[in-house]
Amino acid sequence: MNTIKKAHVHLTLLNGCITTLILIVMTLGCLFISESNMLKNKMYSYQSDIYTIASYIEQQEIISNTWLSQLESGKKYYVSLMDNGTEFLYDTNKILESGERKQVLDKAWRYYRDENSPMTHYTLSYKSSYASFILNGKNDSSVSPFGYCCFVIHMEKNASTLEILLAAPLETIQKQITRQRLLFLGIITLALIAIWIFAWIFTGKLLNPIEAGRLRQNQFIASASHELRTPLAVILSCAEAGLDRDTCSELSTIKNEALRTSRLLNDMLTLLSCDTGHLDIKPATTQLDTLVLNACEAFESMAAAKHIRISASLPEEPLPDCICDSERIVQVLTIFLHNAVSYTPENGKICLSITYMGKYFEIKISDTGVGISDEEKIKIFDRFYRSEKARSDKNHFGLGLSIAYDIITAHHGNIKVTDTPGGGTTFLITLRSLSAS
Repeated sequence: MNTIKKAHVHLTLLNGCITTLILIVMTLGCLFISESNMLKNKMYSYQSDIYTIASYIEQQEIISNTWLSQLESGKKYYVSLMDNGTEFLYDTNKILESGERKQVLDKAWRYYRDENSPMTHYTLSYKSSYASFILNGKNDSSVSPFGYCCFVIHMEKNASTLEILLAAPLETIQKQITRQRLLFLGIITLALIAIWIFAWIFTGKLLNPIEAGRLRQNQFIASASHELRTPLAVILSCAEAGLDRDTCSELSTIKNEALRTSRLLNDMLTLLSCDTGHLDIKPATTQLDTLVLNACEAFESMAAAKHIRISASLPEEPLPDCICDSERIVQVLTIFLHNAVSYTPENGKICLSITYMGKYFEIKISDTGVGISDEEKIKIFDRFYRSEKARSDKNHFGLGLSIAYDIITAHHGNIKVTDTPGGGTTFLITLRSLSAS
């Protein structure tokens, strides 16, 4: 596993684990708040029922079997009433006298009578009060494991002491809580799956530029090694031949190959400066029209050797000065003109023109050469890229256009490539003035 893949796995684990931890903590917090609110709402419902029951008993002289039956309808409560310590029986009680109901009511009364049992007391009025407690059935097989929330209303009425026990099963609320937990578990499981998938994809996309840079670096090293191997092999063979013959006729070949190697090394150093952000740009007041004319003059002899006509087109009105690095701009023009002369057949034409539009200078280099296909236009600024037509030219390493692109980018400009009408290639350089610093 290479370094990028390891970093991908580690970043995914880090991102996924942190997000998972945050999601779990937030989910547990939401569950805690939700369950607390559910229990509070249930207790408020019980308290409301108790106030209603106590008010009803205080107002009624006779407690009817029908009313007691209604309290137990739907098994919301198990009800037991004591009048001066004697249980009040009614028909519904006898019918519903199931084993669990009897066990629950008996245990609840024993719990209530036990002075050591913890419970909470509340006052309803000067004649009535009630106590509440939880009857836990986890360790008792005769009682539902969900337990019961019990209330005992104590009331003085007509010289009698009434005690009403209400045992509310907690099974319903516990099942609601369980369903909610399962729902949250399902949601968080799906969310975690989505998060881990997203973390994998996101970190992969995050590392794509690094991987691309690593591949470019490997390609750069491989291509540079290949390019350097050829001239060095020629230099060595020529040197050996010269030593064997005891002559110096191969010195010109050695010189040319050494110069070719030197150009390649200079180009590599320039690219290294671009990559590290240390490309030396020294902006100064520059007359671009003068640079264009000088560049044309520098390539006149080279163009004339191939019977190529090279010309410069300047506006009639004087151009304003441009704040740029003149040496770097000359380097860019040299790269384009050298390519134009190299790939333009005999009797071709090369034209340089410059215009000024507001705060921008536009330099155009047009030729009637072999042209560049649409597929290659998006690749020509890549390092070490050479079209099939340029493979046989040993003087071009596939670095010139990428260097020109980096220089113009450092000047906050841009380069476009189009086809010359009638055949050939046109490069359009848009250059913006730099602020002197």
